[in-house]
Amino acid sequence: MLNSLQAFLTGCSAGGLATYIHCDGFRALLPKDSRVKCLADGGFFLDVEDISKQRTLRAFYSDVVRLQDLKRKFLHCSSSMDPGQCFFPREVVKDIRTPVFILNPAYDAWQVQHVLAPEASDPQHSWQDCRLDITKCSPEQLQILQGFREELHDAMREIKQKKDWGIFIDSCFIHCQTLNSVTWHSPSSPRVNNKTMAEAVGDWFFDRREVKELDCKYPCNPTCHNLVFSKPFKG
Repeated sequence: MLNSLQAFLTGCSAGGLATYIHCDGFRALLPKDSRVKCLADGGFFLDVEDISKQRTLRAFYSDVVRLQDLKRKFLHCSSSMDPGQCFFPREVVKDIRTPVFILNPAYDAWQVQHVLAPEASDPQHSWQDCRLDITKCSPEQLQILQGFREELHDAMREIKQKKDWGIFIDSCFIHCQTLNSVTWHSPSSPRVNNKTMAEAVGDWFFDRREVKELDCKYPCNPTCHNLVFSKPFKG
């Protein structure tokens, strides 16, 4: 690695969150004149209230931060912040100096099932069909999903101003899109502004252009590979 000319750290889901956390540390291992960047796929977890007005994921993150005494690691954490807040990408990215590409669906299926509408928040099972298939969502549920999309865009407001960072946000109901060649780069891959995510990432990594690909609202994108579940993702 001492002779590396270029390096790329990537991860999906929890690995995407780890990519945000360890990106600068990875960069520090490599020569200063090498090209080093990071890509986080499906790892931009949101600190939002679920449908029962609880912050399920923040409570879980708070336990992780306390257990591993992580709050001191995050320079952005103030004493007034809940420990769990420090672990969300919206906060973590404030300290990252290495260029990062954020690849996320606006309607992340794992987050819909475990952050926005976790099973414990829905004792009447009114969200059961919507959690498994976005086409089964009622107009009221879709309105909540559109609000979730807006939360994602709001969380990235400052990131959108960073010229050396890349963004690809499609309007798909899916989770982790880099692991499958069909979604990553194929004739049927999801496209935003007529670019596949592989094309967008390539343009960004090699500095061919500034990349900020932001999709319109569901159901506007016919190229999406929206997942249909028989049961939810494991939590």
